[in-house]
Amino acid sequence: MKKNKLTIIIPCYNEEEVLPISSQSIKEVLFELIDQKKISNQSCILFVDDGSTDSTWKLIESLNLEDPVHFTGIKFSRNFGHQNALIAGLTVATKNSDMLITIDADLQDDIQAIKQMVIEYYNGFDVVYGVRNNRDMDTFFKRKTANYFYTIMEKIGVKMVPNHADFRLMSQRATKTLLSFKEQNIFLRGLVPLVGYPSTEVYYSRNKRFAGDSKYPLKKMLAFALEGITSFSIMPIRLVRNLGIFTFLIGIIYTLNILFQHFSGNTVTGWASLTMSICILGGIQLVSLSIIGEYIGKIYSEVKHRPRFIIEKNLDNFTEEKYFEKNSTHED
Repeated sequence: MKKNKLTIIIPCYNEEEVLPISSQSIKEVLFELIDQKKISNQSCILFVDDGSTDSTWKLIESLNLEDPVHFTGIKFSRNFGHQNALIAGLTVATKNSDMLITIDADLQDDIQAIKQMVIEYYNGFDVVYGVRNNRDMDTFFKRKTANYFYTIMEKIGVKMVPNHADFRLMSQRATKTLLSFKEQNIFLRGLVPLVGYPSTEVYYSRNKRFAGDSKYPLKKMLAFALEGITSFSIMPIRLVRNLGIFTFLIGIIYTLNILFQHFSGNTVTGWASLTMSICILGGIQLVSLSIIGEYIGKIYSEVKHRPRFIIEKNLDNFTEEKYFEKNSTHED
């Protein structure tokens, strides 16, 4: 069996508390695969520092100095967001990697599932999704909202893998196809299934975050969900249209009722009905404008064609053959 190169991509934002532990744990899995001759000795871990304000980048540099063959990294000039960090890692690594795995630094995803992902790659699958087999670690609110989100996405026609985050393996050809999608508003959980190559799933139990804070509080989760919905469907605009038609019909019925009451002599002078009508219609108009504005904003960001990310520093020693020959401790 040909030993292909694996690159494990880890986006990092203020991960100084977890990085010393997670880097060594993932390195152990990497070395196990190398020793089992399932991947090339040139396989490595690529950290993407997404504009961290703590000592995350210093830790990445230290790891690279310690083992430049198996640890490397890139540093953004500022914070560009988790999805762009993943795209940057895929862009840099796909040039010389046969398979690429993305995983968060907090070790909530089971790193032992990486071994099964590699096996599935050799079974002929270009995309291997890491899927949670339960949500016991989540709060009741988070479980319910997650289920509602997947239901909504399915209803509006977006193909997604339920209970899958951004823990996945992709082949080089699948990654190159994904990178050919040039939109600025990135929602990878919806984009990856559009690639269409053979795919499968690996199930695992999600762990608790052992240190640091979650990078997805409620506000960011809601924004992320809105990004996913508006990036793949115009259903919200159609809902606005239907709401407008419904409100118009209610208005006609209400008008006929007023005329009937007027000619029956039952009208009572007052302001309650008028005020209520103004408030309801005004609220509907504002909500409608905000939804339409969300799409216009996306068009605005797309047509500017600004870069998804800017790399300030790149520890690219792992690409040099002389480094591999000099520092290698494992034999292919």
